[in-house]
Amino acid sequence: MQASISRVKRHLSRWLAGSLLGLLAAGTVFAGNWLPIAKDGVHDPRSPAAKQLQEPQEALSRLTPDTTGNQVRWVQSLEKGEINPREKLFPQTEVKKLDQDILLNLKGGMPIVRFPHKQHTEWLDCSNCHDHLFERETGKTKISMFNILQGEQCGVCHGAVAFPLTECYRCHSVTRPGQTKNLPTHMNPQFHMPGRKGP
Repeated sequence: MQASISRVKRHLSRWLAGSLLGLLAAGTVFAGNWLPIAKDGVHDPRSPAAKQLQEPQEALSRLTPDTTGNQVRWVQSLEKGEINPREKLFPQTEVKKLDQDILLNLKGGMPIVRFPHKQHTEWLDCSNCHDHLFERETGKTKISMFNILQGEQCGVCHGAVAFPLTECYRCHSVTRPGQTKNLPTHMNPQFHMPGRKGP
């Protein structure tokens, strides 16, 4: 009986902690909690150039919100037409868009990684990743979470300008045979599973 009560308390405390974190994250997004340029610690507020820049609140609050990183769901914003990035700087540049998913069946207990070329080539040229980060031939590059967490490979963008590496299930999205589709109890599927919209 005592063990059951302890288990229930443990489960309840995890659920409450996860719910609280979710509410805090959602509150951050809905509050539009972007620092003004003068207080972001990156720009010199005394510089006249800082006054020429658009404030993050003004630019980003109109885009599809996210609960992490820079608080924008960039791919959804692109798909909805909220942003329209310039395809090329030079007229002679040939734009290549690739609608092909690569499955990276890496060892371990996590679900398989689905790498969607389409979402990346909508606004990145192939040369951003190939061949200095990844070989063009599937399976030629040894991909490791250690390297990614060190800001290499996928980590060049993810955690900097794209969603952060704490969003495991946005990449690890293909369930392995025999693996449950359930997320850990502290994760809100509304935020973590690909194809699901945030708040």
